[in-house]
Amino acid sequence: MSNALEVAQIAGLVGEPTRANMLLALGDGRALPAGELAACAGITAPTASEHLAKLEQSGLLVSVRQGRHRYYRIASPEVGAMLEAVMVVAAGFPRPAARFRVAPELQRGRTCYNHLAGQLGVAICDALVHKNCVAVDGEVAHILPAGLKLLANWGIEVRRMSKHPYCRTCIDWSERRHHLGGAVGIAIHKRCLELKWVEHHLDSRAVSVTRAGRLGFEKAFGIAGAVL
Repeated sequence: MSNALEVAQIAGLVGEPTRANMLLALGDGRALPAGELAACAGITAPTASEHLAKLEQSGLLVSVRQGRHRYYRIASPEVGAMLEAVMVVAAGFPRPAARFRVAPELQRGRTCYNHLAGQLGVAICDALVHKNCVAVDGEVAHILPAGLKLLANWGIEVRRMSKHPYCRTCIDWSERRHHLGGAVGIAIHKRCLELKWVEHHLDSRAVSVTRAGRLGFEKAFGIAGAVL
């Protein structure tokens, strides 16, 4: 019974529309101040503080103070994965009046906690599978020897990966297919930023592929420009 009550408590916290908006705004792993989260949810700062306090007390968010400002972020990758899983369900939920709409820039590419998602994230995963670099089995991806070599040649440190060549996958809520998460997904995202192949939008989780990225993704992964 206690587990059922805890599940109901978490569901109630996440299911309230104002808190859901704030949680989704933090879904890319960034830390944001209360004022910005209030704007995302369309509420006043005092009201936002009340909601954020509940989310922090429940363990869904953590905060850090810098100077006069307090910044909030998702407490763990597990919380981020839970939010993405809810989005997967929401995307397929029947609606009598309106269909689930995905903003085009988010569908093309976005961050999922701290790895790449959307068409871009799925295309990277598909390319690695096609090259026999990765084998996906449900929620787990096995990084094969060819994959370790490709990632190393691309500039990613693979020593730790070679000892445990597995990472989790996520069902992408807009594409309904897998993209790579875990340490491998994080490393790919980080390397894309280092090479300036992607750039983050300032006001959302969306990412855009740069001109250098279009050339780079095609050369390194064989991803056609039309996909990007």
